[in-house]
Amino acid sequence: MIDFGGFSLNSLDYILIVDREFTIVYNTRLDKRLNIDFSDEDKINYINRNLFEVYPTIDKKTSSIVESMRTGEIVVRKSQKFKDFKGIFYITNNVTIPIVRKGIIVGAVELTKDVKTIYNVKNENVNMVIDREEDDITNNIAADDSKFTFDDIITNDEKMLKIIEHAKTMSLSKNPTLIYGETGTGKEVFVQSMINYSGISRKKVVIQNCAALPQNLIESILFGTYKGAYTGAENRKGLFEEADGGIIFLDELSTLPYDVQGKLLRVLQDGSFRPVGSNIEKSVSVKIIAAMNVDPMEAIKNMQLRKDLFYRLSGGMIYLPPLRERKKDITLFVDNYIKMYNNMYGKKVCGITGKVENIFQEYDWEGNIRELRHIVESMVSISQGSELDVEQLPAYMYDRVYNTGKKEKTILEFENRFEKEEYNFNKIIMDKEIELIKRVMSLSGGNKTRAAELLGIPRQTLKYKIDKYKLN
Repeated sequence: MIDFGGFSLNSLDYILIVDREFTIVYNTRLDKRLNIDFSDEDKINYINRNLFEVYPTIDKKTSSIVESMRTGEIVVRKSQKFKDFKGIFYITNNVTIPIVRKGIIVGAVELTKDVKTIYNVKNENVNMVIDREEDDITNNIAADDSKFTFDDIITNDEKMLKIIEHAKTMSLSKNPTLIYGETGTGKEVFVQSMINYSGISRKKVVIQNCAALPQNLIESILFGTYKGAYTGAENRKGLFEEADGGIIFLDELSTLPYDVQGKLLRVLQDGSFRPVGSNIEKSVSVKIIAAMNVDPMEAIKNMQLRKDLFYRLSGGMIYLPPLRERKKDITLFVDNYIKMYNNMYGKKVCGITGKVENIFQEYDWEGNIRELRHIVESMVSISQGSELDVEQLPAYMYDRVYNTGKKEKTILEFENRFEKEEYNFNKIIMDKEIELIKRVMSLSGGNKTRAAELLGIPRQTLKYKIDKYKLN
């Protein structure tokens, strides 16, 4: 058995492959063995997206993928803890192998053993799950989730400056606040800034991503439980009681079920609710901040948001415009991110070329500030000079800009600067297969039966691949 950091090749749970821009090009985390109920939209969202968007809690300073692509070495990493964008929590052991073409690192392959995956649970485990959810929330808010203030918001845009002043006013008000804007527009930064500006103790602040709540536990987690409500249920506080006298932030509000939204509306109206299984009313004084990445009117139309709940929240609404409506701020963001990632990757980048600046100004930025940040990070990480030039741009971005007809160059001209094989998924997989087969055959002394056992595949399959790749 081949051992990498305590686990073997034939006991892997999944494989993840990223390109040099940290875009996920292959992800077996969708494997049915994980028993996670993925929608078609979810499946799309787990691939062809930036690694740090899909797994937003990964620490870039300790990420095995970042380290492997930075050093060009195989990295073994035990007990890496992170959540995906749905809130599913993982503890993994990883082996990360850089993908090198003609001396240039073009991506990485991560081989992963899943130590612990937390997803669907039954009622008899509800207390354990509620404990975990509450611990995660309080630990996060006390540690990292309130690091931003209004001074950290980067802008020279007049509309944004007015929005900031409005947010400051709402921070000191007891009235609820609804923040909405496209994905990546900075809603999290605004929420953290409002929390800090309010002066409320961290112990009285609770943050919850509504999309991450298990469907059968939403009410229990938010409003608590009464002993006997179901098998194993105990008297337990919900998040609203935990936040009594403080703030509760509900992200992705529109993902809450309609009946739960009704219960939330009652809390907003008279500050009362009933725990699951109880006939006793409880009262709380909580400031509610909610956020959505969809237009509330569209959410109402699509039956994702109760109209009466929206009207109750609309008095304190804050709209964050997309980056394409505040392009004067792009230069400010770029300069800030270059400084940030120079420190992270040990680079000495001073700025961007005029060509890159023009592309940034013409691009639509569907992923908004988050997309800009990831692109600048990728460019800085692979840069060898003092300026970021078009050679470091992600291919997809160049394609979109230069296919608009605004430029004379074509995507073909861009592709000619690189070896197409660097981005050929099948070739990447084939090369890794050949590398692994050669390594295992060497370790087994040429014994095909033993090598097949080590790889966890039938001997006939191994023989077929050896003949296919002419490895005899």
